[in-house]
Amino acid sequence: MKAFLSDMDGVIYRGATLIPGARTFVERLRALGAPFLFLTNHSGVTPEDLMAKLEDLGIPGLEPRHFLTAARTAALFVSRQHPGARVHVLGEPALGAELAAAGLVITDRNPDYVVAGKTRDFDFDRLKRAATFLSAGARFIGTNPDKADPVEDGLEPAAGAILAALEAATGKKPFVVGKPNALMMLIARQQLGSHSSETVMIGDRMDTDIVAGLEAGMTTCLMLSGVTRRQDLEQFAYRPDYVFDHVGLVPVEDLSAPR
Repeated sequence: MKAFLSDMDGVIYRGATLIPGARTFVERLRALGAPFLFLTNHSGVTPEDLMAKLEDLGIPGLEPRHFLTAARTAALFVSRQHPGARVHVLGEPALGAELAAAGLVITDRNPDYVVAGKTRDFDFDRLKRAATFLSAGARFIGTNPDKADPVEDGLEPAAGAILAALEAATGKKPFVVGKPNALMMLIARQQLGSHSSETVMIGDRMDTDIVAGLEAGMTTCLMLSGVTRRQDLEQFAYRPDYVFDHVGLVPVEDLSAPR
């Protein structure tokens, strides 16, 4: 049976609104007994936050193990590269919490790394502090490259916009751990115990979700309920295996059937 990886923003919900078909999609996965994991490039939430959000939106019964965030991916990566490293965080509290839980030291003095993600608490002073650490030799980690996130009234700036500001100020390029980096896909598959050829990747972004799935050898399904529009497909040199208006239309049972 195939395993399913699904993005969240633009696939399961848009801001605080559940996308049509999302509840049915999860119910079908659970009825089928298919392994599944929700992935998000959002670094400002914990798995517990996401579990509570879906319950509030009408999808109960999930557990923290059903979620992998860019914050947790960053924490796992840095802790494996440099156990106990000193880290300066430019991001939401959830990012700092995940890094600390991985045994890293959160600091505003002489960090080994600057880890940056989306945050609404972003001003000149925070930009200057992070840029100063990077210029002094700290390594630069970004949670994800998404420049904007879909919300109910349009789009809002995301992690990629903050990373771009730091890169412009310092000339340093970040190592980005979230989608489309294969690192996040590898960690997700390790959690599910699935092989790439037996995994389906579902997302709304061609430049992160779909390219990550394709490069990992997965079956890919693009949802038109988020960032990417049907007419945008002509801009890309690659194509998803399937395109659906929303996740409720994904043929879970057919995709899981052995070929």
